[in-house]
Amino acid sequence: MLLSLSNVPRDYAWGSPTLLADLEGRAPAGGPEAEVWFGDHPGDPADVRSGGTLDAVTGGSLPYLLKLLASASPLSIQVHPTIEQARAGWAREAELGADDPKRNYRDDNHKPELIVALSERFESLSGLRPLAGTRRLLSALGESTGVVELSSRLDADGDVLRDTIGWLLSGEAQAVVDDVVAAVRAAVDTDSGEWRTTLEAVAAIADTYPGDPGVVVALLMNHVVLRRGEGVFLRAGLLHAYISGLGVEIMAASDNVLRGGLTPKRIDVPELLSILDTTTGEVPVLRPAEVGAITEYPVPVADFALSRVALNGDEVSVDVSGPTMVLVTAGRVEVRGQDGESLAVPIGTAAFATPDEGRLALSGQGEAFIASPGASTS
Repeated sequence: MLLSLSNVPRDYAWGSPTLLADLEGRAPAGGPEAEVWFGDHPGDPADVRSGGTLDAVTGGSLPYLLKLLASASPLSIQVHPTIEQARAGWAREAELGADDPKRNYRDDNHKPELIVALSERFESLSGLRPLAGTRRLLSALGESTGVVELSSRLDADGDVLRDTIGWLLSGEAQAVVDDVVAAVRAAVDTDSGEWRTTLEAVAAIADTYPGDPGVVVALLMNHVVLRRGEGVFLRAGLLHAYISGLGVEIMAASDNVLRGGLTPKRIDVPELLSILDTTTGEVPVLRPAEVGAITEYPVPVADFALSRVALNGDEVSVDVSGPTMVLVTAGRVEVRGQDGESLAVPIGTAAFATPDEGRLALSGQGEAFIASPGASTS
């Protein structure tokens, strides 16, 4: 069975007033539009055209949540737990009420994520930069008191990134934060060489979040710019934040978020540090296929799988397993099920195929993303 899904955009403050409207070819709504959820998450289950919401169809059993995400300003720096950490945290907080401000864990699941850019430029902070690179970056900021202090901490022994991030977020480093941000602004006004793009991004973040210690945490992270069709997978423990752009996001069905800056919301520094993976390195960019209609975005988790289908008028058939969504992001696309049932899917909406559908045929001219449960990684 095929069902038509839609949803109302969520109006988070960081959302874009135009990106989703432009995608769908409609007038802007007049305020920020941040995310459109396609899933059965109780926080905002998708609407079914024939009536009701998707959770009534699935029983809330979908292992993934698919979204359109449109950012005009940075999201909070955040990290998600492993499934073992989530289960332990959920059990530890069992006595806390659902709305208790001290609660960190909303469920007992992990939340790996994949984002694929739909805009021509999608900026993010993804993972921690190798220390050698960060030392080179800091050398471009001069030798002010705050820069020297930050550099010396990164030259210490032990798990220096965990220690430094904890110190920055502790409330005891505000003078250093302010000094380093001033040094970033000064460097942008001069020739900052290989780091100019990164420093411009950090300076813009500081404009949005003045005085926030997360701005200096951002300085320790990889600045990643995706082009349309490119994606990154964000594993558990990986510090990240989206800065700007439009994308398709898919994640495990969880709401577990530990924040690390760029937010007015509560930051539980000890808990953040306990699940933070301080392994450094670039996060691999997953690139679209140069030939063929289908691009797979391989991920090392069983919660979800995502592929991109570029249609040029020829029909493309795909084998599917489990509850599957086809989210249309460009052009005119039609989805046909095994019994010949056909559904036209407008841009910004999705077709949902129940698990009895083992094969789908896509036709038209445009672009669609197919989301489904992933294959077992065992």
